[in-house]
Amino acid sequence: MRLQDNPRANCPELYLEFNGKVVPTDEDNISEAINDTTDEIAGSGKGISNAPLTLVVKKDGVPDLTMVDLPGITRVPVHGQPENIYEQISEMIMECIRPEESIILNVLSATVDFSTCESIRMSQMVDKTGKRTLAVVTKADKAPEGLLEKVTADDVNIGLGYVCVRNRIGDETYEEARREEAKLFDTHPLLSKIDKSIVGVPVLAQKLTQIQATIMAKCLPEIVKKINDKLNANVAELKRMPKNLSSVAEAMTAFMQILGSAKDSLRKVLLRGEFDEYPEEKNMHCTARLVEMLNQFSDELQNCPENDPRTNFLLEELEVLEEAKGIGLPNFLPRTAFLTLLQRKVKGISSKPPSFVAHVWDYIEGVVIQVLMRHSENYPQLQSTTRRATSNLINKTKEKAMDRMMEIIEMEKLTDYTCNPEYMSEWTKLMSQQNEVMDAINRRSRHSEIEVDGIGEVDVGDLRDRKEQIQEAFDLKMRITAYWKIVLGRFVDSMALHLLFDVQNLVNSKMEAEIVGELIGPNGSGGIERMLEEAPSVAAERDKLNRSVKLLRESAAVVAKIMDRIGCGDYND
Repeated sequence: MRLQDNPRANCPELYLEFNGKVVPTDEDNISEAINDTTDEIAGSGKGISNAPLTLVVKKDGVPDLTMVDLPGITRVPVHGQPENIYEQISEMIMECIRPEESIILNVLSATVDFSTCESIRMSQMVDKTGKRTLAVVTKADKAPEGLLEKVTADDVNIGLGYVCVRNRIGDETYEEARREEAKLFDTHPLLSKIDKSIVGVPVLAQKLTQIQATIMAKCLPEIVKKINDKLNANVAELKRMPKNLSSVAEAMTAFMQILGSAKDSLRKVLLRGEFDEYPEEKNMHCTARLVEMLNQFSDELQNCPENDPRTNFLLEELEVLEEAKGIGLPNFLPRTAFLTLLQRKVKGISSKPPSFVAHVWDYIEGVVIQVLMRHSENYPQLQSTTRRATSNLINKTKEKAMDRMMEIIEMEKLTDYTCNPEYMSEWTKLMSQQNEVMDAINRRSRHSEIEVDGIGEVDVGDLRDRKEQIQEAFDLKMRITAYWKIVLGRFVDSMALHLLFDVQNLVNSKMEAEIVGELIGPNGSGGIERMLEEAPSVAAERDKLNRSVKLLRESAAVVAKIMDRIGCGDYND
């Protein structure tokens, strides 16, 4: 019920508001109008609804108050009411009494023990100190004995105090009921002892008006702050929205700004390792992720089964040496044997570099598209074209990287060369174990395992009957082992160098040229012109923000006037 004092009105104005409807009524027909509307909202049975029904009363002499008459607490459902009616009603009540700015008007019957009332328990759940709870004691004429003690003792912590009233009986008019109430509290031997400051409906109305003004005075500064915060946020969001583009030149300028900001972001995440724009999205911490991928690629190359030097220790070398025999001096290692072993090893890992190329460029494509989509989110008509151009460019880059990696694989098969001094150093260290390995092969003990530094534990049992060319096989094994470390390092290093080179070219030049060509080139899709057509979602959001800003500014002005009037002691406005 929204009461508004209107001394200038010739006659009272009453109407009901619900579900967006307004239904005029008058004092004679108000009960019938409320019943009809309640049936429309909740059905003609005993159903319930949390849809609000507001009675607006504009009349000379009524206090300026807004009150919410909550449903009575029902524990047992009847006549088809829902089984959880108690929970539904409890939630309705809690929703209204929970806000700090609400005054809780607890209506208690003088005939009951206050401490057992369910409504007291619920109000204490949200207002433990009772600082915003006022109790109205009805039916004072039905149970006058001990009422004075109950309202003065305040065993249930009603912070705003009590007001005792007499209900209207039968067909009494409002004026008749008030006269009977005043007479009761003046003449009744027990009720007349209650202080006049806490009896009667007029006192209740005055108290509520004063309490409401006090609560409003406390809450309004915070309300003003929330209005201003929301207003500032909406204005800032409006400024961030894309402006309406009216010409191709404006659209082109906006498009180039989008590309420029996207390139700056990509330089940060892909080249410089900065991730302040994506602090919580680890997938966008790109330089760290690329290093992880390279390290994983290196580990896969080092640890794949094809690279295990312990497998068939010296047996493969013996077999190759046997097939590479030629007419010539003994104790010379034929280069054909070395190249044969090298080609086998390169072939064994040849599927891994292309697989890595595909994996890393798929990741880069996801990053680039995410950044571009973020910077073009205000122009969705650009996004499909931008995404397509990016995917085409990265697919071409991926194909070139794949071709380059296949060339490197073929080069490693054909040529055994390095100027890296680590090769000779590693080979020398490995060869220093030759005598120890030969001794283990020559021993006829039960134990045939031996630990070889740089190789691991190997079984030499199968070599004891094949002593011919063992020394040459050991030398060949150590050469291929030392050289293979160089080869694997070259795979990873060349991958890293080419990757950085391609990413820089992609971000600094190729991406912009590809997207511009897709949009405005000879075979372009006209995306620039489509930027002039504002997306419906953007237009709807702009309209929503403009309406919100207008309403918030009006609200701020209204609240400022209310604060001024409260400051002047005018509680009736």
